[in-house]
Amino acid sequence: MSLAVFEHINQVDSWVNSQQELGYTVGFVPTMGALHAGHASLIELAAAHCDRVVASIFVNPTQFNNAQDLLKYPRTLEADLRILEASGCHAVFCPAIDEMYTPNERTAHWDFGPLSTSLEGFFRPGHFDGVLTIVKKLFQAVHPNKAFFGEKDFQQLTLIKRMAVEEKFALEIIAAPTIREASGLAMSSRNRRLSAEELTIANQISKTLLEANQLGRSISPAELGLRARIQLMSVQGLVLEYCALVHAQTFEPLDDWPNEKAVLLVAAFVGETRLIDNVVIS
Repeated sequence: MSLAVFEHINQVDSWVNSQQELGYTVGFVPTMGALHAGHASLIELAAAHCDRVVASIFVNPTQFNNAQDLLKYPRTLEADLRILEASGCHAVFCPAIDEMYTPNERTAHWDFGPLSTSLEGFFRPGHFDGVLTIVKKLFQAVHPNKAFFGEKDFQQLTLIKRMAVEEKFALEIIAAPTIREASGLAMSSRNRRLSAEELTIANQISKTLLEANQLGRSISPAELGLRARIQLMSVQGLVLEYCALVHAQTFEPLDDWPNEKAVLLVAAFVGETRLIDNVVIS
């Protein structure tokens, strides 16, 4: 089956309906394009779980806090379509902005406490409202049986799960492990902005997280978080925005180790490029 490309909601809706009426399960992978091996792995995971796979490519303007970041975001549609087809994708939804938003439309707002307001929610105000607004719209357009997201955007993933429950979407959300470069650096479309020297600096983020994971719960949450922060703050050329150890579901800070998972999350600038990464401490 060759890759079907749709620009309008009614087209992708009709195609998904036709596949589901034939008894096929449909998996969905939302993206903003500039695809890399991490996205390809999500498509492959969706293909392993579902009969049909739909991706979307939409650079969502409402989730950018910085207008320059929106302008700089790479648009590589032809290369993206080749990656999708090679990875086993069956259809892709590539809407224009006016297909997804009415003029002067405001984003919806969800408040899930620290999960919404801390870390990325604090440093990028309004970002998650933009993300959840477009993901809700995409879920409504594609109405998949399952949706697939990477754990690199851990806070975003957790919020999407909460939003899906709140909005009563009848779908399963499946999380995929972060795909990393051979150096350990989490794959991201932003990595292509980094110089060779900056890549070496950026590698210290994953190195710190790996070492923290190896220590795990052998020391207190406070000590583990402090060690990671000190290590990152000592890296010349890296400007740390946050390094926080929190409850993996609520994002509440930790006094003691919970029975559930904890997650150590980092955001830092290397040059002008902002990078995020995390590791789950089970």
